[in-house]
Amino acid sequence: MADPALSLELGVDRTSPVPLYFQLAQQLEAAIERGRLTPGSLLGNEIDLAARLGLSRPTVRQAIQSLVDKGLLVRRRGVGTQVVHSQIKRPLELSSLYDDLLAAGQRPTTRVLCNDTVPATAEIAAALALPEGSEVHHVERLRLAYDEPMAHLCNYLPVGLLALDTAQLEATGLYRMMRAAGITLHSARQSVGARAAAGAEALRLEEADGAPLLTMQRTTFDSNGRAVEFGTHAYRASRYAFEFQLLVRP
Repeated sequence: MADPALSLELGVDRTSPVPLYFQLAQQLEAAIERGRLTPGSLLGNEIDLAARLGLSRPTVRQAIQSLVDKGLLVRRRGVGTQVVHSQIKRPLELSSLYDDLLAAGQRPTTRVLCNDTVPATAEIAAALALPEGSEVHHVERLRLAYDEPMAHLCNYLPVGLLALDTAQLEATGLYRMMRAAGITLHSARQSVGARAAAGAEALRLEEADGAPLLTMQRTTFDSNGRAVEFGTHAYRASRYAFEFQLLVRP
């Protein structure tokens, strides 16, 4: 089987202060994220790649090992070095995981675990500006990419906001459904945290007990200032990261 890395336009700048192994690792990581090296792709041996780039074998090995450490590549005895997956880097903006996965060249799929109405707890009621105990629509989903779990999503919406058909929820993203229903999403209040995976949640996300999970709580508002959705989500830290852009205060 041909080495897919050999078809990539790779190169290093020897005048740069950036270490050569890191330059190569960045280019391979970018190829994985853009789908040019897809999950399951096998990389050829380090000697061929080193000869092509005029690098030492230890330099190439260090570049590949850094991606193994990130979980993007895996070394399999008798098989070689294989692409596992890319990590989704999600910007902190009002977007949906479904749209972010599509934009990253992934193949998102959804399993709806629950789609019903429940009484609003104090936390949910406060987020949606409803009386405690009011009926709210509860949607619980498992979002996957390449059939591998990425996130466990729980969302609560005011009853009557829009029709939440299970088949549609499995075919597309919640925000797409809201926009199609004429709801204009305007802003959100969001907090990001972390916790250890445990029990049923760990099994659902195919993580070991104690593995790190990223968490997010978000309340989304429409153009009229009405709270239209409250979400509590858990993401596999091995597959997912939030990306920030920081500016210096003038």
